[in-house]
Amino acid sequence: MQAPPGAASNRPHILPAGEEPAVRRRQVNGAAIPRPGEWEREGAEARRPRMDIARQKSKNRRRPILIGGGIAAAACLAILLALMKPASPGVERSSVLIGSVERGPMVRSVRGPGTLVPEQMRYVSALTAGRVEQVFVEPGARVEAGTVLLQLSNPDVELEALQAEQQWTAAQAGLMDLRRSLGTQLLAQEAATAQAQADWLEAQREAEADSVFHLRELISRNEALQSREQEEAARIRLDTERKRYELLERTVDGQLAVQAEQVDRLRSIYEYQERRVQSMKVTAGAPGVLQDLSLEPGQWVQSGTTLARVAQPGRLKAELRIPQTQAQEVQPGQQAIIDTRTDVVRGRVKRVDPNVQNGAVLVEVSLEGELPQGARPDLSVDGTIEIERLADVLHVGRPAYGQSHSTVGLFKLVDGGSAAVRVPVRLGSGSVNEIEIVEGLSEGDEVILSDMSRWDDNERVRLK
Repeated sequence: MQAPPGAASNRPHILPAGEEPAVRRRQVNGAAIPRPGEWEREGAEARRPRMDIARQKSKNRRRPILIGGGIAAAACLAILLALMKPASPGVERSSVLIGSVERGPMVRSVRGPGTLVPEQMRYVSALTAGRVEQVFVEPGARVEAGTVLLQLSNPDVELEALQAEQQWTAAQAGLMDLRRSLGTQLLAQEAATAQAQADWLEAQREAEADSVFHLRELISRNEALQSREQEEAARIRLDTERKRYELLERTVDGQLAVQAEQVDRLRSIYEYQERRVQSMKVTAGAPGVLQDLSLEPGQWVQSGTTLARVAQPGRLKAELRIPQTQAQEVQPGQQAIIDTRTDVVRGRVKRVDPNVQNGAVLVEVSLEGELPQGARPDLSVDGTIEIERLADVLHVGRPAYGQSHSTVGLFKLVDGGSAAVRVPVRLGSGSVNEIEIVEGLSEGDEVILSDMSRWDDNERVRLK
């Protein structure tokens, strides 16, 4: 029988399984007040033990065990990962250069760039400063020794030449005057000497006569002595005039020689000034091909300036610039091969410059045999100089790093070429493209010659 709406029911309220009994409360002015009989139920519920509390404690006991097990598993996994070797990095096989170790003869050589230059070159320089008035020949033309290349002008040089000529002419006139003056003096002294001799002879005769007269007592003794004294004075005058004549005769040649030397010096100065004037008409000086004449009319050039070059046709030589680290063993007489881009010419080292310029040593190579058609001065070439021939050695292509007589780490191919491992290799004598293997590799081994510095931290790489 259903109770009427709003009537209280005495049937007990059955809760769903697992749901806690809720205490019904009345709301009075917003505050919850227990209904009658609920106080007792709340006290009984408080005194009754709760089963879910025991289950909560069991869960809390298992949690530390689970956490500790997880930590132990993580530690084991970290140890295993630390013990595992990292995977080898991959390298594209097409991006590296691989060389094979071979046994046999090896030619040690060095290489450097250079140019072809004439064996005989004449430089045309300005003897005096001047302004370019006219250019007669263009570069590349064949010229003779007397071919006029250009005309210079300098009024100061012409004026100095005129002044030098005037001084030379004046010195010549002075020499002539000196020669005439000395000749006149010499003649006058000769006449004075003759007169002194005549006076001495006359005094001598008078003294002798007076001596006879004195013996005959025709004159007094004093008169005889006076005549003797006059004769002695005339003799002294004669000696003096003779000495004067001899002195004048000796000095004439010296004075004339000094003046003649002055004339010669002034003549040399005049000739030099005249050559300066003539040098303003610039000539080639030697037969050949004109080069490097780039002056234009109106330009001013200083004394000593190189105006042009004349390359004498025929023989050419190569001037190679060998790096200073490779030029230590280059010696005159060694064989060389010059590559002109179109042909190859053999030659021998002629001279090695003792100085180093811009990190390179200049080596002159004389060419042998006929030159190619395109060989001409200033042509860029490449030269290879043979240093030594080794008969039977292990050698491989020169790696990107590693100097001669050093130990380097090279990657040797293993596992059929699918991987490469780093091995220490001791290198011997090196060449341009090859280097000797002293220790670390065997005949037939393949190694990577490219730069592998980015894999310095790895001992093994995979080739893809």
